[in-house]
Amino acid sequence: MGKVQKRSGHGGDKPYSRGGGGSGPSASAKEAASKAVNKVFKMNTDLGQHILKNPGVAQAIVDKAGLKQSDIVLEVGPGTGNLTVKILEKARHVQAVEMDPRMAAELTKRVQGTPFEKKLSILLGDVIKTELPYFDVCISNTPYQISSPLVFKLLALSPAPRVCVLMFQREFAMRLVARPGDPLYCRLSVNAQMWARCTHILKVGKNNFKPPPKVESSVVRIEPKNPRPTVSYEEWDGLLRIVFVRGNRTMRAGFASRAVMEIVEKNYRTWCATNDVPVDEEVEMEDVPVDGEEEVEEMEVDDDMGTGQVQKIKVKVGKKKRGRVQELVRAKVDKVLVETGLGEKRAVKCEEGDFLKLLYAFNMEGIHFS
Repeated sequence: MGKVQKRSGHGGDKPYSRGGGGSGPSASAKEAASKAVNKVFKMNTDLGQHILKNPGVAQAIVDKAGLKQSDIVLEVGPGTGNLTVKILEKARHVQAVEMDPRMAAELTKRVQGTPFEKKLSILLGDVIKTELPYFDVCISNTPYQISSPLVFKLLALSPAPRVCVLMFQREFAMRLVARPGDPLYCRLSVNAQMWARCTHILKVGKNNFKPPPKVESSVVRIEPKNPRPTVSYEEWDGLLRIVFVRGNRTMRAGFASRAVMEIVEKNYRTWCATNDVPVDEEVEMEDVPVDGEEEVEEMEVDDDMGTGQVQKIKVKVGKKKRGRVQELVRAKVDKVLVETGLGEKRAVKCEEGDFLKLLYAFNMEGIHFS
């Protein structure tokens, strides 16, 4: 039967919420399996257990993945296996990662004694914390709470999967594929599209699930770029965090925050130290707190889920005199914003090439964001 493997680091401490599940083989078999499961236990929506009950949608998802008979497929959140059995018909092997031991047991029973039994392995645990085995394709009815971390975990893998076909909450999906000027264009859009080609392929209504979630869903096809862009993700995301803090404001406004400039100055000092670039300490004014006090300034950052909401974090900043290095860093930032012509542009209107141009110009001046 399909083996259930426990992995170290599986997470019961932060359960998923809102989303997840699989999809079904035939109308009668699907309904029978669903009733049988419901007699055993209730669906845990905190773990994202919304089972995809429409076999047509499940088949469309598998078809869009373009599976080959030689493919190893990673499925996240298989639930009772409605989508899993569709994948098993097309692929060589399926590695299913399931958070709920009850669901894993039901899926194991479902394939027991069938030709699919030897083609399925079940990893019990949190997919974000689990070390994933090799796979060619990822297919997932994604628990909505892990949408963003799952996308970037998949894109960071080496070798990257050939393609990922993932179900998301509708708004998250539309942010992934948004283009410059679209209302939903945000840091998530630029980050995802830097590393992959993202295409919206299917809308899925809430009534296609049991129990129905509170939101509509969409399926997105993500094809990681090959070769991978030779850009530091930490640098890239660090810059985007600053310029997208208020996407409808100019890029210059993002660097107006004292907290942001404190971080940029600190990074510049680190870069100077690691590259043997001297800092003129003799003419630099001492950066010392006034009366030994410290201030705490609120710094706004775009949230990691790509919702477009802004959260505030507190950053300690000393009550310091304006020093020579601080003035130098401010001058370098102003120079880059002017020479690139991007200082007065809004991030929501900029394309990938604009951000690459800006990052390159900053790096040439010794300004870094990681």
